[in-house]
Amino acid sequence: MSDTSATDRSQPAAPKEERKVALRVRPTAPIVPPGNVSGNALVLVIAIMAFLACLTLGAVSMVRSTAQSWESQISREITIQIKPDEKLDMEKALADARDLALTFQGTTNGTIVDKAATARLLEPWLGAGLDLDDLPVPRLVIITIDEQNPPDFAAMRAMLTETIPQAYLDDHRTWVDRLVAMAHTTALIGTGVLVLVFSAMVLTVVFATRGTLSGNRHIVEVLHFVGAEAGFVASEFQKHFLKISLKGAGAGGLLAAACFAAASFWQSRSLATPQSDQTNAMFGSFSIGYSGYLGIVTIMIVIALLTTLTARFTVMRTIYEIDLIRSDPARIDGNQT
Repeated sequence: MSDTSATDRSQPAAPKEERKVALRVRPTAPIVPPGNVSGNALVLVIAIMAFLACLTLGAVSMVRSTAQSWESQISREITIQIKPDEKLDMEKALADARDLALTFQGTTNGTIVDKAATARLLEPWLGAGLDLDDLPVPRLVIITIDEQNPPDFAAMRAMLTETIPQAYLDDHRTWVDRLVAMAHTTALIGTGVLVLVFSAMVLTVVFATRGTLSGNRHIVEVLHFVGAEAGFVASEFQKHFLKISLKGAGAGGLLAAACFAAASFWQSRSLATPQSDQTNAMFGSFSIGYSGYLGIVTIMIVIALLTTLTARFTVMRTIYEIDLIRSDPARIDGNQT
């Protein structure tokens, strides 16, 4: 016995590090699986609604810019029309009308439309080879004005009538008023369509998010039962749905921006062609400018925030319902219904 004890004492003790069992911590998995089918469907829904909202926003921006361009082109010019008369020297009357108009403050330039240009204006209706001397065709003087400081049209009209009775001043006010009314109506309709599309997008995103969360309600219940705080659970779901919304909104917004960029590129490459001219006449320029692309980015951010906040509120409401059921089990039937 004494020899054995001595032998045991003589053997060195095993190091403490070798006695400890190596603990390996497994990497934590996300609360909501990234490949969740409902999550993938939500990405598609958000992408479609973001695409439609961005297209509508770009269309409204195009209509407004085109209407403003038309209004500016019409409002910065006035026309003096002189009717032919046997006792009237037309060329002298045209020059006198131009010089008289340029004496008013607010006018910047005057151009007499010559016979060749007048014949070209009438060619689509009366054909080529017109002899204006044989036809009682009025002649025109185009006066360019300062839009910010226009001249006194009433005084100019009165002086022209007194000096040249055959002259008539057209300041295009009727056309400008009609164009402004049409532009405002079109922009209002476009804004209304944008509001409807955005409202549909909001409701779709909200219900799709809540539906996805309903399919993962058991995860919320388990986490809450094991002691996870409501803020922690909500933040985890927020991160998940923020990634989903950024993917969907980014895909829809970038696709809409690509469509506008491709249409603008096609329009710039096909200038002076019948297709481009007709498209320009009907829709104007497809370029939406920096403000339009900034609006697309804004819609993408709004969709991401909306989806994230919806996820947070839905998780908090779910935890609140769970607490109600725990405090009063009689409520379980109503909540399940």
